[in-house]
Amino acid sequence: MRQYPLEKYRDIGIIAHIDAGKTTVSERILFYTGISHKIGEVHEGAAVMDWMEQERERGITITAAATNCFWTPIRLTHKAKNDAEKQAIRKTHEHRINIIDTPGHVDFTVEVERSLRVLDGGVVVFDGVAGVEPQSETVWHQADKYNVPRMGFVNKLDRMGASFDRSFESIKERLTPNAVAIQMPIGLEANFEGVIDLIEMIAYSSEGEHGEKLIEIEIPANLKDEAEKRRAELVEKISEQDEALTEKYLNGEEITIDEIRAALRKATIANKLVPVLCGSALKNKGVQLMLDAVLDYLPSPLDVVDLKPIKGHDLTTGAEIIRTASDDEPLTALAFKIATDPFVGNLTYFRIYSGILKKGSYILNSSKGNQERVSRIVRMHANKREEVDEMHAGDLGAIVGLKNTSTGDTLCDPEKPILLEKITFPEPVISVKIEPKTKADQEKMGIAMHRLAEEDPTFRISSDQETGETIISGMGELHLEILIDRLKREFGVVANTGRPQVAYRETIKGEGEGEGKFIRQSGGKGQYGHAKIKVKPMEKGKGFVFVNQIKGGAVPQEFISPIEKGIKEALDKGVVAGFPMTDIEVTLYDGSYHEVDSSEMAFKIAGSMALQDGAKKAKPILMEPIMKVQVITPVNFMGDVTGDLNSKRGRIDAMNDRGTSKVIDAKVPLSEMFGYATKLRSITQGRASSTMEFDHYEEVPNNITQQIIEGRKK
Repeated sequence: MRQYPLEKYRDIGIIAHIDAGKTTVSERILFYTGISHKIGEVHEGAAVMDWMEQERERGITITAAATNCFWTPIRLTHKAKNDAEKQAIRKTHEHRINIIDTPGHVDFTVEVERSLRVLDGGVVVFDGVAGVEPQSETVWHQADKYNVPRMGFVNKLDRMGASFDRSFESIKERLTPNAVAIQMPIGLEANFEGVIDLIEMIAYSSEGEHGEKLIEIEIPANLKDEAEKRRAELVEKISEQDEALTEKYLNGEEITIDEIRAALRKATIANKLVPVLCGSALKNKGVQLMLDAVLDYLPSPLDVVDLKPIKGHDLTTGAEIIRTASDDEPLTALAFKIATDPFVGNLTYFRIYSGILKKGSYILNSSKGNQERVSRIVRMHANKREEVDEMHAGDLGAIVGLKNTSTGDTLCDPEKPILLEKITFPEPVISVKIEPKTKADQEKMGIAMHRLAEEDPTFRISSDQETGETIISGMGELHLEILIDRLKREFGVVANTGRPQVAYRETIKGEGEGEGKFIRQSGGKGQYGHAKIKVKPMEKGKGFVFVNQIKGGAVPQEFISPIEKGIKEALDKGVVAGFPMTDIEVTLYDGSYHEVDSSEMAFKIAGSMALQDGAKKAKPILMEPIMKVQVITPVNFMGDVTGDLNSKRGRIDAMNDRGTSKVIDAKVPLSEMFGYATKLRSITQGRASSTMEFDHYEEVPNNITQQIIEGRKK
């Protein structure tokens, strides 16, 4: 039986830059909603949502943790005169909130990507001192990509150097001009006391050991005029979103609080406005009101039907199918994450868009074409599990023990199949060689790495065909470091690793023609394959396109596919320094065949030869990953930091002030950035910090290309 109607569901994610206080916000939510009875602090390594040992040691979130809780607006319950009244309010106003706490470090961006794909709304947490940071922009653009309505929460207003106004302006300048402040702080830094709700014009503070009791206080006299002015601006901006309210506003009529809330909710869900709140999670201020705002302004699964329709395709006809968020529709779910649990084995995290998933039933994995039995369904509370018999539309949960399901697969009713759009993931930018320390570890390592690759679509395993070495690739040094640490802790595999290698790419700048002719006579049946191609560059990110322009049967149809296969294999090896070739269009326009000697193998080799011949004539170049780097440094180290970035072939884009520090934004090749954190510490006496994320690929200068080619030969 469904406990809560769909309109009382909120499926949300907490997203932010590293260290903005996301997990602390999540921990306060769990405490205030009664899910945990003790507040877990990140700095003490006791956070519920950071349950992995590596997360607790480093104080960062690595994997997206899911949980669910229940909330009734505190602005209603805190006015209740007794418990009976409180219970009556809960009966009519309580909501279920499914939460995913995502990582802020760019190396684990895959966790944010796949979480946003299945969420209906997001709370973006900002550091009240730093405002918008590089990864804030990245997660914001990921939310744009998936059309996720969101609200902002400016955290850490109790910290030295905090400024709500500065942070709010950075949101408007760098992320969206549609941000609207619906609260303002009372005091800052050590004097931060509470917040003023600009919609109700009520000031709130909190009492109790953990700030669990909300209290109304007088709006300080020195803030009254400022609050009135901000409220007038807020009401004007919200009124613009609704015709009836615009008319009322222009006629000078009073707009009620309920009308303001309803119009802001509608505009937030349509991604036209972004409400921004403030507080300090560590000091237990503002989080409960933020939960109220989640219920007030973020969508239920029913509200996002127009914004994010549940669209899929019929497996046989390819026709588009649209499902609605309802228990009465056929089951439609998306597997968004695979995790290995030491106690129960494989866990497949899913989001149900429509229908009901029952324990003991059979479901179809339409992405793979196989049926699987649902033996156990669990609700997740970080790394703890609660067994349930069924789940409904809007629920997030996990199935134990599915054999052939991977991230992005569609799970559906076998009688009413549907295929949802897959999740796309970024390509890895860094690789290292890895080998087991002992022979006994060899087999264990293969199984363990296969498990980790199933969990993480940005982790790739390959082998160097020339040396036979195993290569692992990922999103950054920290990403690979954590995976190697997990091999040791979770699977008991101790491995040696080589120096990090950059994931270079090759492409072409010009056009060219190539010919491949493979003839072998060895007495008896010979081999004959012949292909002529044209190659030309495509725009960045387009990958590889094969065009067949054979006319008049110059090459029989059955040999076209082997030619394409041969071309693809040649692309993987490149022509400059043996790196994969990308963003290239290959057109097969002519060739010839032999009645007796032609074979698939011969044409595959001919395709490979033709590609190498054509690419060499089309100005082939080497491309390298360029990283977006931000360094925050005290002013007196500014010269040393910029000089060091320039020596790394870096381009400095901007220099700004942040309090007493300088913020330097630069673009630097990844190959120059290994070990940068250590170097930065040494040149700034440990007082500067940096963040780095992938930005784009760019041509490698000639002299560096030569060094890379020579290095590969060795």
